[in-house]
Amino acid sequence: MRIISGIYKGRKIIGYNVEGTRPTQDRIRESLFGMIQLKLRDASVLDLFAGTGSLGLEALSNGAMDCTFVDSNPKCIANIKKTLQEFRIENANLLNLDYQKALALFEEDHRKFDLIFLDPPYRYQNIEEILGILTEKCLINEDGIIVCEFESDDLKSDYAMLRKIKEKRYGSKTISIYQYK
Repeated sequence: MRIISGIYKGRKIIGYNVEGTRPTQDRIRESLFGMIQLKLRDASVLDLFAGTGSLGLEALSNGAMDCTFVDSNPKCIANIKKTLQEFRIENANLLNLDYQKALALFEEDHRKFDLIFLDPPYRYQNIEEILGILTEKCLINEDGIIVCEFESDDLKSDYAMLRKIKEKRYGSKTISIYQYK
């Protein structure tokens, strides 16, 4: 698995084979980043359920200001750390935490993000709940976006202050993009 665009294009990402991870395929990442390219420059990014970190790394490669990677699996965090070291990326934070604890920490620190990748393992059918938490705790900046990748029923068009602005299906996977207003 490699970075598909930006300053780290072609560089190898470590950890694509960790049990329990489901890295976003290259063609899906390429399409996704084409849809959000105007939101990347100088964005503060949260890669929740980071896994390999491919989405956050791709965002950093394409001009994001910083990225916070959150995953409860210590192997995933260790692999992301190795990739960050190999790429010499310093504008990243790693949190080996359950997503609920991480979101509570961000609320406590009054931390907000411009771009949030929400790609939980498919066994967690709780994207709607997480979208609610993100808006309730005010963890997204005005006009910020949340990218959801899932394999289940459709998500609603609106959640509180979130409005669906794009959706695309890739076989059994769906990408929905919401904007905070």
